[in-house]
Parts: sequence; C-alpha cells; structure tokens
Amino acid sequence: MRDRFAATVARAVARIAAAAGPKRMRALARINRYVTNPVQRLWAPYLPYMAVLEHKGRKSGKPYRTPVLAFIESGAITVPLNYGTESDWVRNIQAAGAGGVVHRGKRYLLTAPQVLPADSDELPAVMRAAGMPGRSVLVGTLGPLVGG
Repeated sequence: MRDRFAATVARAVARIAAAAGPKRMRALARINRYVTNPVQRLWAPYLPYMAVLEHKGRKSGKPYRTPVLAFIESGAITVPLNYGTESDWVRNIQAAGAGGVVHRGKRYLLTAPQVLPADSDELPAVMRAAGMPGRSVLVGTLGPLVGG
C-alpha cells in the first residue's frame, strides 16, 4: 500500500514537471526559492515523502536548507530532480560529496550522492515505476549524523 502511494506521488510530480517543461520548471524553481521554500521548511522535515536537505554553498560556504520531495528506504534517499541537475542545491551537495537530511524529525548524513537516470536499475522500484523518461534523480546513502 505504501509503495503504491509513493509511486502515485512520484508519477503525479513527474507528470506536472513534464507538462510544464524545463523552462517553466526553472522559473518555478526561482519562485519557490523565495516564496514557497520558506513555508515548506516548516513542515517538510516531518512528512513521509518530503525532507529538508542541508548543504553549504560551493563558493560562499553559506548554509542552506532546501525542502525536497524525497523517498527514503533501507538507508538510502532518492530525490527526483524536478528542476533539473543544474539546481544549486544539487551542485552544492555533489561538490561537497555529502550533506544533511532531516526526514520525519530525524537527522541523517547524506553520503555518496550521485545523479542517475530515472529509469536506472539501481533505483528503488517505486522510482522506476513513476515513469520519468529522460529525467534524473539524486541518490545517496543515509547514515547517522554525528553530533546531530
């Protein structure tokens, strides 16, 4: 039941992103950064299919907290890249090779982040079932956050 609901959520988000197209999704990302994300940061750490990614700017070193749609299972995280691989948070986490994750009120250390095609056999079945051809996802390993 839970996997079916997760697949439905992933499919719905993928359809919206596909219908909007890359240019509109990038414009939406800019709006979200300043309008939606501050509000979502309040509840995203507590919802089943959302998380807050904590990362530092590649150049500034400034700390950021980005709410994302996230699927967490068996010590791994999968995040659909609805705004593409060029999002600052994706590049920040890849450059650092790690980041923090807050999910359902618990803090984790994200390690080994990598971007994979959404139809990769390495992904959980729920993500492959979402049907996101030509799209990408960020995957990584979750472990306990030392001092968190």
